[in-house]
Amino acid sequence: MTDKRNSTPDILTPPLINAPIDPQLTDSGLLKHFLTIDGLSKEHLTDILNLADSFLNIGDRTIKKVPLLRGKTVATLFFENSTRTRTTFDLAAKRLSADLLNINISTSATAKGETLVDTLHNLEAMGVDMFIVRHNASGSAHFIAEHVAPDISVINAGDGRHSHPTQAMLDMYTIRHFKKSFENLSVAIVGDILHSRVARSQIHALNTLGCKDIRMVGPKTLLPKEGHLWPATTYTNVEEGIKDCDVVILLRLQKERMAAGLLPNEHEYFQYYGMTQERMKFAKPDAILMHPGPINRGVEIDSRVADGKQSVILDQVHFGIAVRMAVLSTVMDSQAKLRRQKEQD
Repeated sequence: MTDKRNSTPDILTPPLINAPIDPQLTDSGLLKHFLTIDGLSKEHLTDILNLADSFLNIGDRTIKKVPLLRGKTVATLFFENSTRTRTTFDLAAKRLSADLLNINISTSATAKGETLVDTLHNLEAMGVDMFIVRHNASGSAHFIAEHVAPDISVINAGDGRHSHPTQAMLDMYTIRHFKKSFENLSVAIVGDILHSRVARSQIHALNTLGCKDIRMVGPKTLLPKEGHLWPATTYTNVEEGIKDCDVVILLRLQKERMAAGLLPNEHEYFQYYGMTQERMKFAKPDAILMHPGPINRGVEIDSRVADGKQSVILDQVHFGIAVRMAVLSTVMDSQAKLRRQKEQD
């Protein structure tokens, strides 16, 4: 692999989806669904981060609950495997006092041939107020939001290569917690950015929150090739890419990238892009190291770095519960306001 820097602004081209531009926002700007970071204002994102602050220490209480979603039913529909995302959403809903309905897709009627829309309508008939959806098809969360009843909210827990907005928000919360603001930060995202819904959402969020120096670092085969929407600089040399950065975010390398011929093997990837103690010295001395998980030790990251003093990976998991509580309560509060408006009209 040759070291090469390309300073031409580059972006990730989002997939085409048959959905309105801002299906998650009402005419008055309320956040009815949470489907993507794209299209949300700085105020929307900041409000969620600020609300998450108030939920952060609930887990330390004797009774780890608040009554904000008492009487509401939240259903999780995960068509992809997940540990951290599903568990933190479950905890978030329970800590808000919601009734939680976990749907096992592998044994559900969907696996027997029932359409997704029919599954949704059957759950609606049971009085579900919110769907948390993870799916391997880009645009699936938008599709579901278009087909549910008007008084039901949809939260995107990851859809294909398109978006993972709550992961981006917990990452933004982590950055703000340790760095206080975004305006003067240099942030490097390292790894398979081309196929990453996490990277897409992170770059949207960083840009919206005012970060001026966003860097995409990885092999040329795993970097976006064209576009013009996001101000991010691409690097194929990892040392140059993370030089003097305040935040280094690693992405998980998926084995299917090697099967597709985009990478030779895990060993060579680690040799050129794996985060070691020596490489971390190129970033600022007080830089934080992040990873959305699950981490592949010896592939994206050396264990000494993953467990080192600059790593805030476990902090991300901890903050994720509070951030997802903030998202759930925000959209449910919007639904309550909409109902009150309709009653007044």
